[in-house]
Amino acid sequence: MADYYELLGVAPSATEDEIKRAYRKLARELHPDANGGDPHAEDRFKEVTLAYETLRDPERRRRYDLFGPEGAAAAGGSGFDAGPFAAGLGDLFESFFGGSFSGSPFGGGGRGRGRSRQGPDMEVALDLTFEEAVFGAQREVRLRQPVACATCQGSGARPGTTPTTCRECGGSGEVHRVRRSILGQMVSSSPCGQCGGTGEEVTSPCSDCRGEGRVTEERAYTVDVPAGVDDGSTLRLTGRGAAGARGGGYGDLYVHLRVTPHERFQRHGNDLVDVLHLPITQATLGAHLRYETLDGTEDLVVPSGTQSGRVFRLRGRGVPQLDGRGRGDLLVQVMVDTPTHLSAEQEELLRRFAAARGDEVAPADTRLFSKIRSAFK
Repeated sequence: MADYYELLGVAPSATEDEIKRAYRKLARELHPDANGGDPHAEDRFKEVTLAYETLRDPERRRRYDLFGPEGAAAAGGSGFDAGPFAAGLGDLFESFFGGSFSGSPFGGGGRGRGRSRQGPDMEVALDLTFEEAVFGAQREVRLRQPVACATCQGSGARPGTTPTTCRECGGSGEVHRVRRSILGQMVSSSPCGQCGGTGEEVTSPCSDCRGEGRVTEERAYTVDVPAGVDDGSTLRLTGRGAAGARGGGYGDLYVHLRVTPHERFQRHGNDLVDVLHLPITQATLGAHLRYETLDGTEDLVVPSGTQSGRVFRLRGRGVPQLDGRGRGDLLVQVMVDTPTHLSAEQEELLRRFAAARGDEVAPADTRLFSKIRSAFK
């Protein structure tokens, strides 16, 4: 399906009223009742309705701009039900008869020249630090991609000349074939092999692009990474993909995010988890600590008698939600460290402490005998 903004004939910056007016105009033109059941008009009506239902909702529109149709669908229902078989019958006919099936209200109605000339989508990976993923960032990506030839302005024709109408398809970009089957007479369409679906032939090709209408160049794009993205997320830059042949539109650029793990914090959804090691003295007697979060230093009060496994929750110090509605929490889990390699003075103090509590501990000479015995094993 074409870009939703292109379907409605509005710019990506269009207001809600502009989108509504554009949809109403198209709906009156394409409604099945106004076109005598024309399948192409019905297909277009379904497409523009889905586009309108997506773009009129602020959250679904935001997710569409970031992640494409799949991201918008994940934010809620499509708002338009074409029936349980609507998505599959066109592909079924196509698999039997080739091309696209134009004789059924469930088919694609023909892809047309615009779709065949659309440039392919492209992909690129972008590495982010943990902090950039949490708080968002502006990063630059560079890639080599087909772009419109500046010499011929993407037409593929030598300057001073123009492409001519394709003799094979008459400029439609498609060829139609009639076939007989068990279902009767079927008409299928496919891109014209003579012009590649563009509807035009270049008799005097441009010397720079050799009639292709595009050349390969290195391009740089600024990517606005929203706060709260996770490793494996994908951002969609509309119209930043490869240029189509001979003046065709640009595809989209998909930016796959790779987030470097943090040395302390682990992410669980929108919450962050950290393990805080405490000596037995601080856990027993309590302490006021200067604790480093992603937002800066905070006071962490450890009450006396804190046990291993206790979790302190710092609210709102986690990862922002992608929809901008709040943040997760930072969970600090305590682990009390048992002291080792005690000096004679430290051991004596602990023995006196144990005696005061009435705790039974191994005698000093027994421990020494055990060490000697272990050394000879």
